[in-house]
Amino acid sequence: MIKKFIFLDKLGTIGAIFAAVSCPACFPLFGIVGTVLGLGILRPYEGLLMYVFLSFVLIALLGNIIAFRAHRNALILLIGIMSPVLIFFAFFIYFSYGLIYAGLGGLSIASALNYLEGRKCKDRVKLTEKIQLISIIQCPKCGFKKQETMPTGSCQFFYECTNCKARLKPKSGDCCVFCSYGDFRCPSKQKEKDCC
Repeated sequence: MIKKFIFLDKLGTIGAIFAAVSCPACFPLFGIVGTVLGLGILRPYEGLLMYVFLSFVLIALLGNIIAFRAHRNALILLIGIMSPVLIFFAFFIYFSYGLIYAGLGGLSIASALNYLEGRKCKDRVKLTEKIQLISIIQCPKCGFKKQETMPTGSCQFFYECTNCKARLKPKSGDCCVFCSYGDFRCPSKQKEKDCC
């Protein structure tokens, strides 16, 4: 579920910067950039763009919280939370261009760090992604061993020993017979990762 929304911090940050660049009166530092990009045509909508800007800042905040749930890096979360706090403080309590620009810079840094953490996580997953599909299952009743191909789409709850015809079911706490009696856990358990 987290993977579906892992992009929100980047979307929020890019959207907030684009909205800021589109408002040269509100963000004078970005005025030249907006003019060069031809965003002066949005000048009549500056009042609306302020609400769009603040909405994207909220999206970036939500995205940083979701990204933290994936990689658990507290420093990135701190940057990702303090940056919107600075922006909202500057807008609603004590107006300061410096605080707004610092907040946008912090959002950009948090997004970049979240991206790097995501890349590290994907690299770790690739290293451990080789899933074992063959398991040697041993009957606890007669000790007979047999090589079996494990199902990849679901767990196998019952297994009948070909030697003694005993019907095996998983031990308490295990999801399938391969996790209980095989030399490899089932593919779904092998795929479980600590990150992302």
